[in-house]
Amino acid sequence: MPASGTRIPVVLLHDAAVDEFISSMLLSVMPGIDLLGIIIINADCIAEPAMQASSRLLQFMGRTEIPVALSRARGWNAFPWAYRKDCVCFNELSILKGYNPQVPTPPPDGEALLAKLLREAILTNRPLTLLMTGPVTPLVDTLSKEPSLAKGVGQIVWMGGAIDVSGNLDPQTINSVVANTHAEWNAFWDPYSVETIFRLFGGINMFPLDISDSAPVTSEFRNALKQQGEKYRYSQLAYEAYSLVASEPFYRLWDVTATCWLTRPDLYTPATTMPLTIEQWGFEQGWIHKPLTLGAEKPQNVFFSFADLQGFYKYVLELLATNGGR
Repeated sequence: MPASGTRIPVVLLHDAAVDEFISSMLLSVMPGIDLLGIIIINADCIAEPAMQASSRLLQFMGRTEIPVALSRARGWNAFPWAYRKDCVCFNELSILKGYNPQVPTPPPDGEALLAKLLREAILTNRPLTLLMTGPVTPLVDTLSKEPSLAKGVGQIVWMGGAIDVSGNLDPQTINSVVANTHAEWNAFWDPYSVETIFRLFGGINMFPLDISDSAPVTSEFRNALKQQGEKYRYSQLAYEAYSLVASEPFYRLWDVTATCWLTRPDLYTPATTMPLTIEQWGFEQGWIHKPLTLGAEKPQNVFFSFADLQGFYKYVLELLATNGGR
């Protein structure tokens, strides 16, 4: 939790999957969080409907003052189209139909927004928390142009990687030539940027599949949202959103897992600090692991498990028990 009277300045960088839109809602109601901007990455989504959905969601929340921009980052390994359709479905949710997207063509530049916010953080001595629930490429691209902006980064929270569990590259969905068993998609999309981030920053708070695998979208959780939705519009939206992926047994609260740590670290087992490296070439591309030999790798903070899993679900439900001030 933030200290009394302070608010954590947060920038959310995500790639517009269902769970990430829910993270946006959670950040808007979390105590002590100041959500300064949202940057969407054209990775596990389709850019135009992703931007439209984000615009509709901010109107739904009554938070249109929060700037939203589209990253110009490009990945190495593209997400399958079958995965990227979730943002289209979210954009068409009945609960959002009454809101007209307000997205200029072309959309605002994500790296320009990130650079602006980092400059302001340095000037005000208020370093940013970067909550990254997609690839890390936008940060790398921004710092490659203006390295001094790294001084504006207070902490990095990243949902990415798989350390002691299998990755999530599905050989039924992508070609077996690249579908190794170790890589996680947010790292696999651009392993070169992950290597750069590991080289530039130590103490990254990482939430890999090791922890998020234990947080499925259960029927009990969805039923609780449905019941709350009779009274609270945030819960109703979350229920409709997670119903889109109810037929996908592999779906997890990947991004919500990383998000809730910001204000309820007590729900998590303390992080394990370890040096990490990532495979950049070959069949194991995107595999994050401990280096075979110790070198100059910086130690990162890896969260492997919940201390109170049921408390985590309860906290999410508590945050969504709101009508957003309406």
